[in-house]
Amino acid sequence: MAFRPNYRAERAQKSRAKDEKKQEKLKRLEEASAKRKALREGEPGADPGGSDLPAAGEPSERPRE
Repeated sequence: MAFRPNYRAERAQKSRAKDEKKQEKLKRLEEASAKRKALREGEPGADPGGSDLPAAGEPSERPRE
């Protein structure tokens, strides 16, 4: 004979997983925000986006054809 489904336990498990995922996302966002803030405060002329693209006046590494 099969067991009856325990909907309350299933829902609690899903809620815990959802809350964990939400907390991880918030932590990542806060870390990224802190990193951007540190860059902004530490170096006045720094690029806060951390882009690897050359600036407008800098030549690119790849020659154009």
